[in-house]
Amino acid sequence: MQQQRRINQWRFQQLYWQRLRQDQLSLQSFRYSDYGVPEYRYYRSGQYYDVNQYGADLLRRAVNAGYQEGFLAGQADREDGWNFDYESSDPYLDASYGYDGYYVDVAEYQYYFREGFRRGYEDGYYGRYQYGSYSNGSYGILGDVLSLILDLRHF
Repeated sequence: MQQQRRINQWRFQQLYWQRLRQDQLSLQSFRYSDYGVPEYRYYRSGQYYDVNQYGADLLRRAVNAGYQEGFLAGQADREDGWNFDYESSDPYLDASYGYDGYYVDVAEYQYYFREGFRRGYEDGYYGRYQYGSYSNGSYGILGDVLSLILDLRHF
């Protein structure tokens, strides 16, 4: 990346991998708790999935973490004068930042992380807040956009 003069993207990716390592270290102290039976349902790719409160919160965090990382990646590409290309970004390919391994399959987490990432990247690349906002030092997806991406239904 440095040879391609993508200094901002290179810095972003270095910081991402550092955040991912810190996240993985913090997961080593994760303590399993029984969060009860499923009480939420969502639909994706022709199938219904049931999750408990923790699983629902984890999927919401996946979308928000994806949006945050996507915004920063898009902003870096814009600053580098690089083409719009979220699919080649390491965080998009990895999509595991924030995943703790409990209550939700990793593929589900990655799907929702990428949905947030794509929208965050677009906002960051174009320097706008169509899908999210900036508050208290972090970027987050708007509630109505989150509801469109992850249509959780309480039952």
